[in-house]
Amino acid sequence: MLKKIIKEITAKFGIEISRTDRRIISLKPDKKCLGNVLLSYIIEPFLLKKDEPLSNSHTNYWESLQIAKTFLGLGYCVDVISYSNKTFVPKKDYSFFISSRTNFQRIAPLLNKDCVKIVHLDTAHWLFNSFAEYQRCLDLQKRKGMTLASFRSVDPNWAIEYADSATILGNSFTISTYHYAQKPIFRIPVPTCTVYPFPENKNYENCRNRFLWLGNRGLVHKGLDLVLEAFAEMPAYHLTVCGPIQKEKDFENVFYEELYQTPNIHTVGWVDVDSPKFLEIANKCVGLIYPSCSEGQSGAVVTCLQAGLIPIISYESGVDVHDFGIILKDCSIEEIKRSVQMVSNLSVEELKRMARNTWEYARANHTREKYAEEYRETVEKIISNFSTKVRK
Repeated sequence: MLKKIIKEITAKFGIEISRTDRRIISLKPDKKCLGNVLLSYIIEPFLLKKDEPLSNSHTNYWESLQIAKTFLGLGYCVDVISYSNKTFVPKKDYSFFISSRTNFQRIAPLLNKDCVKIVHLDTAHWLFNSFAEYQRCLDLQKRKGMTLASFRSVDPNWAIEYADSATILGNSFTISTYHYAQKPIFRIPVPTCTVYPFPENKNYENCRNRFLWLGNRGLVHKGLDLVLEAFAEMPAYHLTVCGPIQKEKDFENVFYEELYQTPNIHTVGWVDVDSPKFLEIANKCVGLIYPSCSEGQSGAVVTCLQAGLIPIISYESGVDVHDFGIILKDCSIEEIKRSVQMVSNLSVEELKRMARNTWEYARANHTREKYAEEYRETVEKIISNFSTKVRK
C-alpha cells in the first residue's frame, strides 16, 4: 500500500526517487586500511554485474571508477554514493571527501573537521558558464529573431568555497574561473573513452575542405549555430554535423534549412565515437570546428584529437592546441570562416604535420593511463600538503 501511495505521489508531481540515488557501495583495499574515503560521484560503474561493460557515453563513468581505485591502491577504504544522493548523512569519520560540484556543500559541513575535502571540477564556474550561455542565446535571438531554450546551464553551487582543494578537468581558462576562491587547484587531463590509430593513408588533398562538428546537447552553447551559419556562406567547404540534433527541436526548426537543405552541410545526427562509422567520418575530414562558450575540458574535442583532426576551437573549450591547431579569439561567424579557409589552404605536408602532432599530443596527454597516473600523483601531493590534517 505504501509503495502504491509513493508511486502515485511521484507520478503526480513529476518526482523521481531512484534506489540508485540512495545506495552506498563500500570497498576495501587489499592491505591494511589507513582510513576512510567518501566518494560522491557516478555510482553506476560500481553497480555493474561481472560481465557488464562500462558505459562509454561519457568519460565520467570511468573517472569515478578510477578515483576509487586510486584511493584503494593507496590503502584507503572507499564508500561510494551518487552525486544526486540528497539523503546521505555520514556515520563515520572520513580522511577524504571527494565529490563533484553537485551535493558538495550539503555534505561538507556534516563531515569530521579533519576530513580533507576535494571537489572534482568538470566545468567552468557556474556563474561564468551560465553567463556565457545566455550571451550566446541572446546573440542568436538578435540574429534570428528567435529565443531558444538553454540546455547547458550549471546549477548554482558553492563547492569550491567549501573545499580544501580541487582537481579540475580543463586548461588555464577553466582554472581562471575559480581563482577567486584562492584554493589549491590541480589540473587533471580528461581521458578519452577510446583511442584510434593514426590515419596513415588519409588523403589530405581530397579532405582539405571538409570539417566536422561533434558535440552533445547544448547546441547553441557549443556553437553549432555559428558553425552552420558560417558554412552556409561557404559553399565550397563541407561540414559534417554529428550530435543529438533531434533532441533540441527548437534548434532543429530554426536551422532546418542549414541542417537538411544546404548541399555542403551533411547532418548525420548522433554517432558512437567507438564505432567504425565515426572513424569513417573522421577520415574524410581534415579538422574539427568547436566554438563552445564554456567547458571544463571538452571530451568531444579530445576524441577528435585522438582521431587526428586538426582543431579549430575556442579557448573556452578547455583544450590546449599548441602549434597544431587554431584558438578562436571571438568565435564570430567571420572568424570561423577565415580559420576554415586558412587551414584548408595549407599544403598537404603541413596538414599532415599538424594532424600527426594533434594525434601524438592526444596520445601523450589524454588517455586513461595518463589520467590514472596524474590523479594518483595529485592525491599524493594533496596528502603531503594536508599531512597534519589527514588522519592515518
